[in-house]
Amino acid sequence: MIDDEQQKQDNEATQQDDVAEGQDTQPTGPVAEDDSSSPRDDAPGEESSSTPPAAEESADAAEEKAEKPAAEEKKAEEKKKDVIPGADLEPIAVEPEERPLSAEEQARLEAEEEERAQKEAALAADAEEEPAAASRAPAKIKGDARYLATGKRKTSIARVTLLPGSGKFTINDRELDEFFPRPLHRTIARQPLAITGYDGSVDVRVRVHGGGISGQAGAVRHGVARALTEIDAELRGELKRRGFLTRDARAKERRKAGLKKARKRPQFSKR
Repeated sequence: MIDDEQQKQDNEATQQDDVAEGQDTQPTGPVAEDDSSSPRDDAPGEESSSTPPAAEESADAAEEKAEKPAAEEKKAEEKKKDVIPGADLEPIAVEPEERPLSAEEQARLEAEEEERAQKEAALAADAEEEPAAASRAPAKIKGDARYLATGKRKTSIARVTLLPGSGKFTINDRELDEFFPRPLHRTIARQPLAITGYDGSVDVRVRVHGGGISGQAGAVRHGVARALTEIDAELRGELKRRGFLTRDARAKERRKAGLKKARKRPQFSKR
């Protein structure tokens, strides 16, 4: 009897242990929340712990709003890569401003102008004040006489014709003052006539070509001096002494092959 009672007690103890273990192994989480024995579900007016549909929709909308700026930024970056920088800017027309001259440059320009004016004044004074080469009166020229001569200077060639007249001077069918606007060139062209005294007794017709204004003025003077020696051979000594009959062959030297200018060589490079 005692053994039977003890066995019953052991069986009851084991059953109680099994029940306790089963309670401990019950799943937690949503299952425990759904348990009808929980006081939250039984309480009236209280909401369930699960998120409602409205909250889920608001979360999705927030995620979409967060994704939209990222997509827009990517599109903006792609557009920036395709567009050339500054293509949308309008060009601004900037007028070049004249650089003010320094004191040294201004002084140099003023000195050059003064020197040029002195040279012109000296040449004009020599032509006006120098006496005639011959003390006698100029030789008389017949009405139908023509005296031809050719003058050269640099690359200019002048064909001069002297004929009786009142001192008219034409170059390429134009007046002397019109063809040579600078007084220096006009003085150079009339020097042989002023020195010999034929300035107002002959007309001069000239055909000149080649070179520039300075070279053409020297060619005209050379041709007029040669033509005067045809009229009066005694004028040759005075004209020669002044250098009017000498062919002034000074001209710019031509450029050679392989050189930058007439004699300027390119820079040597060792390597």
